[in-house]
Amino acid sequence: MNRRVFRYVSFTIEQGATAEPEYEVRCVSGDETECGARSGTYSRPAPVEEWQRRHTQETRHRRCHRHFRDYAVMRPTAEQDELASAGGSAV
Repeated sequence: MNRRVFRYVSFTIEQGATAEPEYEVRCVSGDETECGARSGTYSRPAPVEEWQRRHTQETRHRRCHRHFRDYAVMRPTAEQDELASAGGSAV
């Protein structure tokens, strides 16, 4: 019979540093159907917000669904402590 030992390890959740976050917005205004216009994907929110302002000026549509995507990394607390004591970054 195989035996397994499980130990509790404390983790923190951090934004992954190897990939840029992604911002996007989709217009959901409309009576019968949603407009569906999209801003496109950007690595910062400013171009998405500008697209939303222009779209509202042109169409009077004011309701959008915002999308933010990033990568999350689970890092053991002990690893953070080791990085900090070695002078490295925990992020």
